[in-house]
Order: sequence, then structure tokens, then C-alpha cells
Amino acid sequence: MSESLEHPFQPIVFKDTEILILGSFPSIKSFENNFYYAHPSNQFWKILHAVTEYPVNNRDQKIWLLKECKFGLWDMIRSCHRENSLDSSLESEEVNDIAGFLEAHPSIKKVAFTGKKSEALFKIHFSHLDIETVYLPSPSSAYAKMKLEDKVKIYKEQL
Repeated sequence: MSESLEHPFQPIVFKDTEILILGSFPSIKSFENNFYYAHPSNQFWKILHAVTEYPVNNRDQKIWLLKECKFGLWDMIRSCHRENSLDSSLESEEVNDIAGFLEAHPSIKKVAFTGKKSEALFKIHFSHLDIETVYLPSPSSAYAKMKLEDKVKIYKEQL
């Protein structure tokens, strides 16, 4: 039986955030470390470091990078059932109120998805919203079809 989980973190957003980066749901390691993309093998922060050249050695530096680059960070799923950290194991997903969030943060001009699951859920629930969207390859080490350098190149182009 899979466990029912609520999203553990608040979105990271600032008054001048322009791009909202949406993942699907935090990994088990992210729950344990109480921060976004906290699994040691996840490449998210490594990619953002390569894109921006800002340091990402601790939580404060990561938040500073997001603020400086006008990036916001959140996830599509508010609650779900799962047995492991793979998106394919997520079930009974309830999505966050992305429409209300975007309305409350009018500086956001683009939504970027860090994987197919978050993009698919957005299309199902929020395709009526008039906002630019872009797909970013998953930073998960489970998505090994693409090399890190190729992921960095796409993030650089899209963000």
C-alpha cells in the first residue's frame, strides 16, 4: 500500500519573480532534507549553477540564486500516494492551485516544467491559462537519456 503524502514546503517566490519552475513532487530525500531537489544525485542545482555561475553550496546560496535570477520554485502536486521517488509511482495526485498562485504573483511571465509529469498535469488542469510554458529535461539522475551538458544547454536556452 502506498503512503499518502502532503507537499512539505512552501513555494519559493519573490515579488519580482518572472519564471516559475515547476517540478512534480519532492523526492523522499527532499522530504528528509526539507528542501527542493535535495537528492544528492539530482542535477537541478548543478544545472542552475552551470547556467548562472552562481554558487549552490547551501540552502541560502540556492535561494539567493533563485532571487537574483527571478526564478520561483514550486511543484504541481499538493498531495499524492507513492511508493518511491519516481514520478511513475505517483498516484491519486491532487494539484496545487497554480492559477490562483499566478494571479497572486503577476510578475510571473513564464512557467518551466522540470519533467513530463509536471507538464502533463499542467496541461490537464491549467491549459486555459494564458502564459508561456517551456519544457525542461528532468534533472533526475533517473533520466539518463540525456547528458548533463545537454540539459545545461536546454536550461540556458529556455530560462
